[in-house]
Amino acid sequence: MKPLKVNKRIILGPGPSSANPDVLKSMSNPILGYLDPDFFKILDDVRDSLKNLYRTKDHAFALSGSGSSGMEAGLTCLAERGDKVIICAYGYFCERQILMAERLGLEIIPLRSEWGKQMDPSLLEDALKQHPDTKLVVATHAETSTGVLQNIEELGKIVSKTDALFMIDCVTSIAGTEILFDDWNIDFAYSGSQKCLASPPGLSPCAMSEKAYQYIKNRKTKPSSWYLDLSLVNDYWGSEHVPQYTVAVSSIYALYESLRLLDEEGIENRWNRHKVNAEKLREGLTEIELNLPISSQDRLDQLTVVTKPDHIDDVEFRNKLIY
Repeated sequence: MKPLKVNKRIILGPGPSSANPDVLKSMSNPILGYLDPDFFKILDDVRDSLKNLYRTKDHAFALSGSGSSGMEAGLTCLAERGDKVIICAYGYFCERQILMAERLGLEIIPLRSEWGKQMDPSLLEDALKQHPDTKLVVATHAETSTGVLQNIEELGKIVSKTDALFMIDCVTSIAGTEILFDDWNIDFAYSGSQKCLASPPGLSPCAMSEKAYQYIKNRKTKPSSWYLDLSLVNDYWGSEHVPQYTVAVSSIYALYESLRLLDEEGIENRWNRHKVNAEKLREGLTEIELNLPISSQDRLDQLTVVTKPDHIDDVEFRNKLIY
């Protein structure tokens, strides 16, 4: 094997994104033990910054794993085998939630709606009336596969009228779009470190309500995964720092630096930067007569969907974008 040297890329895909040089540099700091008091200080700063980012007064932490680890952790912990779970399905990653829920033996009620458009909240309202014993409702804030931003606030209002928990996928939206965890009645939200946070892949920053935490603590059966038990993860990230597994120390350094840079820029400024840049990109794409299939009221700012002209070979085009 030769010494590793990776050529620099301008990454134009939906994730991961290019990391700030300061973020990459932070990972070269000396390794600390995951129970080192100095590391706890870093952990506490990351936790508090994530709480501010999610706009929650309850719990926040980062799972050692990709965004899919957050997805699986939520489904594993927030419902028990045989429980009814409503999954709002309007894209590829919504369908992944269904695949995971099937493996966990949950009774799935899929609310499928047209890809490329927001789901009508009345579908959820009707489903909850038909299934008042639903234990968990799952929705995706920003569906990467379609470029659609779902109105989570409206869904949260509907779920809050029931006893069900509300779980949200924020992998593509975190730090790129406004998220109001407490105000929107969310109980668990998971994300990824590698998109609008511009940190390397490998962590799933999460927020969890006290209601969800108490539910996990008082389940009839323990979550089937010890590693993904969100109550244990939260206890490690809490004030007592109860040990669980060895966390990804260097990745947490990187997340710390990403959050520091976000704080330096300002969260609202970060949201607005994505909005302004997206508008400029869409203007340019429209000028060269490319079709933007997602309506203005449904589209994401941090990810732009373009219809490929029939005469363009998509593989050849993507290779040109890479090199």
